[in-house]
Amino acid sequence: MRHQYAGRRLGRTTSHRVAMLRNMVTSLFEHERIVTTTEKAKELRPVAEKMITLGKRGDLHARRQALSFIRSVSVVDKLFNEIKDKFEDRKGGYTRILRTGTRQGDCASMAIIELVGYEEKIETPEA
Repeated sequence: MRHQYAGRRLGRTTSHRVAMLRNMVTSLFEHERIVTTTEKAKELRPVAEKMITLGKRGDLHARRQALSFIRSVSVVDKLFNEIKDKFEDRKGGYTRILRTGTRQGDCASMAIIELVGYEEKIETPEA
Protein backbone atom coordinates (compact mmCIF):
# COMPACT_ATOMS: atom_id res chain seq x y z
CA MET A 1 0.00 0.00 0.00
CA ARG A 2 1.16 3.53 -0.79
CA HIS A 3 -0.28 5.34 2.20
CA GLN A 4 1.07 8.88 2.72
CA TYR A 5 3.16 8.96 -0.46
CA ALA A 6 2.49 12.29 -2.15
CA GLY A 7 2.56 12.79 -5.91
CA ARG A 8 2.16 10.50 -8.89
CA ARG A 9 5.01 8.42 -10.28
CA LEU A 10 3.48 8.34 -13.77
CA GLY A 11 5.26 5.06 -14.54
CA ARG A 12 8.65 6.74 -14.83
CA THR A 13 11.91 6.92 -12.93
CA THR A 14 12.59 10.03 -10.90
CA SER A 15 15.04 11.52 -13.40
CA HIS A 16 12.68 10.85 -16.32
CA ARG A 17 9.75 12.37 -14.46
CA VAL A 18 11.70 15.52 -13.53
CA ALA A 19 12.96 15.93 -17.09
CA MET A 20 9.42 15.49 -18.43
CA LEU A 21 8.05 18.15 -16.04
CA ARG A 22 10.84 20.56 -17.03
CA ASN A 23 10.00 20.08 -20.72
CA MET A 24 6.27 20.46 -20.08
CA VAL A 25 6.70 23.67 -18.06
CA THR A 26 8.90 25.10 -20.81
CA SER A 27 6.30 24.20 -23.46
CA LEU A 28 3.43 25.57 -21.36
CA PHE A 29 5.05 28.98 -21.01
CA GLU A 30 6.17 29.03 -24.63
CA HIS A 31 2.76 28.18 -26.13
CA GLU A 32 0.55 29.14 -23.13
CA ARG A 33 -1.54 25.99 -23.74
CA ILE A 34 -0.64 22.31 -24.11
CA VAL A 35 -2.57 19.06 -24.51
CA THR A 36 -1.55 16.17 -22.26
CA THR A 37 -3.03 13.47 -20.05
CA THR A 38 -5.06 14.54 -17.04
CA GLU A 39 -2.60 13.00 -14.58
CA LYS A 40 0.38 14.80 -16.11
CA ALA A 41 -1.58 18.07 -16.12
CA LYS A 42 -2.38 17.68 -12.42
CA GLU A 43 1.30 17.11 -11.64
CA LEU A 44 2.35 20.03 -13.86
CA ARG A 45 0.03 22.60 -12.26
CA PRO A 46 1.92 23.18 -8.95
CA VAL A 47 5.27 23.36 -10.73
CA ALA A 48 3.99 25.91 -13.26
CA GLU A 49 2.34 28.03 -10.59
CA LYS A 50 5.58 28.08 -8.59
CA MET A 51 7.44 29.35 -11.67
CA ILE A 52 4.86 32.11 -12.18
CA THR A 53 5.28 33.11 -8.54
CA LEU A 54 9.04 33.34 -9.12
CA GLY A 55 8.32 35.52 -12.17
CA LYS A 56 6.14 37.82 -10.10
CA ARG A 57 8.90 38.18 -7.53
CA GLY A 58 11.14 39.35 -10.32
CA ASP A 59 14.52 39.63 -8.59
CA LEU A 60 17.80 38.12 -9.77
CA HIS A 61 17.65 35.17 -7.42
CA ALA A 62 14.15 34.26 -8.63
CA ARG A 63 15.34 34.48 -12.25
CA ARG A 64 18.24 32.14 -11.51
CA GLN A 65 15.92 29.71 -9.74
CA ALA A 66 13.61 29.70 -12.77
CA LEU A 67 16.57 29.23 -15.14
CA SER A 68 17.67 26.20 -13.14
CA PHE A 69 14.36 24.50 -13.94
CA ILE A 70 13.11 25.95 -17.25
CA ARG A 71 15.12 24.83 -20.27
CA SER A 72 15.04 27.97 -22.40
CA VAL A 73 16.41 31.44 -21.69
CA SER A 74 13.86 33.01 -24.06
CA VAL A 75 10.99 31.32 -22.20
CA VAL A 76 12.32 32.65 -18.88
CA ASP A 77 12.46 36.13 -20.42
CA LYS A 78 8.85 35.73 -21.55
CA LEU A 79 7.88 34.58 -18.04
CA PHE A 80 9.58 37.52 -16.32
CA ASN A 81 8.47 40.18 -18.84
CA GLU A 82 5.07 39.21 -20.31
CA ILE A 83 3.43 36.47 -18.27
CA LYS A 84 4.07 38.09 -14.88
CA ASP A 85 2.25 41.25 -16.03
CA LYS A 86 -0.92 39.23 -16.73
CA PHE A 87 -1.02 37.93 -13.16
CA GLU A 88 0.21 40.99 -11.29
CA ASP A 89 -2.96 41.38 -9.21
CA ARG A 90 -3.84 37.66 -8.99
CA LYS A 91 -2.88 35.75 -5.85
CA GLY A 92 -2.95 32.23 -7.27
CA GLY A 93 -4.77 29.95 -9.66
CA TYR A 94 -2.73 30.86 -12.72
CA THR A 95 -3.51 27.70 -14.69
CA ARG A 96 -6.69 25.96 -15.82
CA ILE A 97 -7.19 22.26 -16.62
CA LEU A 98 -9.91 21.43 -19.13
CA ARG A 99 -10.74 17.76 -19.62
CA THR A 100 -11.25 16.82 -23.24
CA GLY A 101 -12.23 13.15 -23.14
CA THR A 102 -10.20 10.05 -23.83
CA ARG A 103 -7.39 9.27 -26.25
CA GLN A 104 -8.42 6.77 -28.90
CA GLY A 105 -5.32 4.58 -28.79
CA ASP A 106 -5.19 3.66 -25.10
CA CYS A 107 -8.29 5.35 -23.65
CA ALA A 108 -6.16 7.67 -21.49
CA SER A 109 -7.98 10.64 -19.99
CA MET A 110 -6.82 13.76 -21.88
CA ALA A 111 -6.81 17.39 -20.78
CA ILE A 112 -5.74 20.84 -21.90
CA ILE A 113 -3.70 22.85 -19.41
CA GLU A 114 -3.54 26.55 -20.16
CA LEU A 115 -2.73 29.83 -18.50
CA VAL A 116 -5.76 31.72 -17.26
CA GLY A 117 -6.60 34.46 -19.72
CA TYR A 118 -5.34 32.52 -22.73
CA GLU A 119 -6.97 33.72 -25.93
CA GLU A 120 -6.61 31.69 -29.07
CA LYS A 121 -5.40 33.74 -32.00
CA ILE A 122 -7.80 33.20 -34.87
CA GLU A 123 -6.66 34.43 -38.24
CA THR A 124 -9.45 35.46 -40.57
CA PRO A 125 -8.78 35.15 -44.28
CA GLU A 126 -8.71 38.48 -46.03
CA ALA A 127 -11.24 38.68 -48.83
